[in-house]
Amino acid sequence: MSEIQIFWDPTGLELDTLGQNKLLRITDGDTPYVSVSIRMLSIDTPEVHYPGRQNPVRHDERLAELAQWLTAGQAPVPDDLAAHLTPKLASGQAGTLQKAQGEAATEAFQSLLDQRLTRPTGSKRSLFLRAADQPFDQYGRLLAYVAPSFSAKEREQMTRWDRATFNLLMVESGWAAPFLIFPSLPRHTDLEWFHSVAKRAVVEGRGAWADPLTLTGYEFRMCYRLWEVTKKLVQGSKLSSSKKYSWVGRYCADLTSREIYHPADYHRVEPYNRLFIWPADVNAAVGRLNLVPAALN
Repeated sequence: MSEIQIFWDPTGLELDTLGQNKLLRITDGDTPYVSVSIRMLSIDTPEVHYPGRQNPVRHDERLAELAQWLTAGQAPVPDDLAAHLTPKLASGQAGTLQKAQGEAATEAFQSLLDQRLTRPTGSKRSLFLRAADQPFDQYGRLLAYVAPSFSAKEREQMTRWDRATFNLLMVESGWAAPFLIFPSLPRHTDLEWFHSVAKRAVVEGRGAWADPLTLTGYEFRMCYRLWEVTKKLVQGSKLSSSKKYSWVGRYCADLTSREIYHPADYHRVEPYNRLFIWPADVNAAVGRLNLVPAALN
């Protein structure tokens, strides 16, 4: 029996090319081909650069400093979240680990691309893209599930796993964390499969999950923002409530219990059970997914 307690069946959009980016070529008077920056849906890999083009290694000392502030109670963080984050930051190597894992994730993705996009003849396959109901993010990137493009005849001879998306395979490898964000969710049957693969990767310690000090990409970004906010507070700055808590923004629901948690309580949900929801979408998510407030002790 499935552990997933929510139902979602998005319409989505299958496409070859979509977006407004660099012009590659034209084939006739009304057919331009453009490059498209894609953000692979429902996954998050460790950062190779953050923020902007900065090397995460530069943040080792900053995040170790944040660990000290967390221990001293100077950061605007609940005690249990501080206890969750401090060991991961106090090593003084949080940025270095993030960078190394980001590079390993890049290599894993490149290996998958090389293997699955190469035909037996040696020629290269094109990509199959399925966009979300909301096709673009705030940076103009196409939000999509990405897989090799197989012919109808090939698909007849293939299993479901043979046709798996790169999104799913990266989670299966452990080099991508599951990063489901409402309403851009996979179809219900795919969501069940995605959850099963993610749980196995975490429980078995695959890829980045092998290291207990791992910060997911979204945690690393959050911690950097928390360091920026806490530094201002330690230096005596008076911050509004919105700026004081600007380091965290998404609510988190548990796929298996339908409980919804405050943004700073996301860690109470196992990584493979997390469904993130932006504040503006909370009412819609609660109604459409039948979510209930989490009972916190």
